[in-house]
Amino acid sequence: MSAPSARRDRSGRRIRKAAVVALAAALTAGLAACSNPGGAGSDGSGDSAVVGIGTEPESLSPLLGFGKDGNSKIFDGLLALGTDMRLKPALAAALPKVSPDGLTYTYTLRENVTFSDGKPFTAADVVFTYRTILDPKTNNASKSELDAIKNVEATGDDTVVFTLKYPYAPFAHRTVHPIVPKHVVTGQDVNTGPFTTRPVGTGPYVLSGWSKGEKISFKANPSYWGGAPAVKKFTMAVIKDDDVRATRLRAGDLDGAILPPNLAAGFKSDKSKKTHTATTYDYRTVTLPTGNKVTGDLAVRRALDVAVDREAMVDKILEGAGKPAYGPVPTDSEWFTKGTERAHDLDRAKKILDDAGWRAGGDGVRAKDGVRAEFTLWYPAGDKLRQDHALAYASDAKKAGISIKTQSGPWEVIEPRMKQDAVLAGGGAPADPDFDQYLLLTSTVAGDGFNNMGWYDNPAVDQALVKGRQSGEAAERKTAYDTVQRELVKNPGYTFLTHIDHLYVVNDAWDGPSTQVEGHEHGLASGPWWNVEDWTPKK
Repeated sequence: MSAPSARRDRSGRRIRKAAVVALAAALTAGLAACSNPGGAGSDGSGDSAVVGIGTEPESLSPLLGFGKDGNSKIFDGLLALGTDMRLKPALAAALPKVSPDGLTYTYTLRENVTFSDGKPFTAADVVFTYRTILDPKTNNASKSELDAIKNVEATGDDTVVFTLKYPYAPFAHRTVHPIVPKHVVTGQDVNTGPFTTRPVGTGPYVLSGWSKGEKISFKANPSYWGGAPAVKKFTMAVIKDDDVRATRLRAGDLDGAILPPNLAAGFKSDKSKKTHTATTYDYRTVTLPTGNKVTGDLAVRRALDVAVDREAMVDKILEGAGKPAYGPVPTDSEWFTKGTERAHDLDRAKKILDDAGWRAGGDGVRAKDGVRAEFTLWYPAGDKLRQDHALAYASDAKKAGISIKTQSGPWEVIEPRMKQDAVLAGGGAPADPDFDQYLLLTSTVAGDGFNNMGWYDNPAVDQALVKGRQSGEAAERKTAYDTVQRELVKNPGYTFLTHIDHLYVVNDAWDGPSTQVEGHEHGLASGPWWNVEDWTPKK
C-alpha cells in the first residue's frame, strides 16, 4: 500500500506512502538514474546494489514501528529470524531463558557491540526502547503487539529481564524488534524529532540518504559486530507502479525488483537474471465495512463469500503463484482450520440473497427495502495485482446480482472512505496467528488507521482472540484460532481471496540471495535482500 503521508497498513504498520508516479515521469527518472551511478541506479559493480520496492516507511524510527518484524538494515533486535524462520541470537548472546510459568524472559546481551556513532550498546538501551514504545504518548500503532509486557528492567549492563502479564507464547518473536540508542533519542520528541529521519543503530548498514518518494540509500557499517558487509552501497528505489519497476529493471537501472507474476514472467529468458519465489502468509482480501448498508448486511457478506471464484484468481491472476484464501491463515499452515474452505457456488450465493429479501431488479441488480446492492471497491493506483483481484471480484459479484464499482486512487484518498467503502486490502504475518489476526479482527482497534479496516465486530471472535493471545497452552490456542476461523465462515467481515507468492527478479551477480517465508510486507524488509549484508560478488 502506498500514500504520501502518515499511514498504517492493515496489520498496523505505520508506513509512508509514495505519491503516484506517472509513467513518463518515472521513465525519465530512470534514465537520469542510469546516468548517475550514485543516484537511484546501479553502477554495475559487485559492491553496490539497487533494488526496486513499492512503498517506503513514513519514519525510520523503531519507536514508531519501523523494522518491528526484523530486517531493518540499520538496526538489530535482541533476536533475529534466519532463512528457516527460526529465532537466532542477534544483540542477545543467546536465546532467552524462560521461567517455567512463562512469565519471565531473561536475555544476556552480546559483548562489545557499538552503535554506528561509536557509543556502546547496553541493557539500558533495550529498556529505553520497550518502555518508550509502550508510553501512551508514543504514536506507535503496533504497541498492542507488546501488550503482554508488564515490566522490563536491566540487571546490570548485560542482562535484561522481561516480566509478562500472562504467558504470551510467541513473546520471543516480538524481541526481533529493533533497539534504539537511549543517548541519541533522549531529549527529543520521539514522534517528530530528528531521529525519525536520521537514525542511529547497531545494524549492518548506516543511512546515507533518504529522498522521500524516490530512494533510501545505505552504506556499509564498517564496525558492524557481525562483520562489515561486502555490498558497500545498497539503495532501495521507491517505485510504486509495477510496470515502471519492470521497465527500469529491464533497462539496467535496477539490480532487482519485486514484480507481479505476469511481469516477472517476462524475464524468464534473461540468463543474467534469476527469479526468486518466496512462499508467504500474504493475503488479498476485500473489506466489508459494517457501516455500509450493503456490505454490513450478513446475507450480502455470506453471498459474496461463496460467489467469488478463488481458484480462478489463482490460475488467471497469479498464474499459479499462490493459493486460495479462506481467512488470514494459509491452508498449508498448522494453524489452518480444516473444513472452513468455501467452494465457489453461485447458486448458493443467489439463494442466500433471495432468502434474505434481496430481489433482482430489471437491470439485474438486487435491492432490499429501497437499498440497491451496490458499493464501491477501492484499490491503490499502480498495483496491478490488486486491480486484477478487484475486477475479478466485481465480475463474480455481478453474477449474483451485486454491483461493485471499482475505483483506484492513492491511500490518502482511500483512507477517509474506508468506513463506508470496501478496499482491496492486504495483510499476513507468518510467525504466529496472534500477529495478524488480533489487529485484523478485534473490535477494540476497529478504525484505528489500517487496523480492522472493516470495523468487524464479533464478540465470539474478540473472546477467542484474547484467549489465543493469553494462553500458554498450544492446544488451547489452536482451539481459540479454530473458533475465529469458524466464526469467519458464519460472519465473513472480509472476503478473503488469495494468498500470493512473492516474486523477485534479481541480477545473478551475487552469492547469497535467498528468501524467507514472508508476511504481507515485502520489498522493504523482505525479498532476496533480507540478508544483503551476507552477499558476496560472484567470482
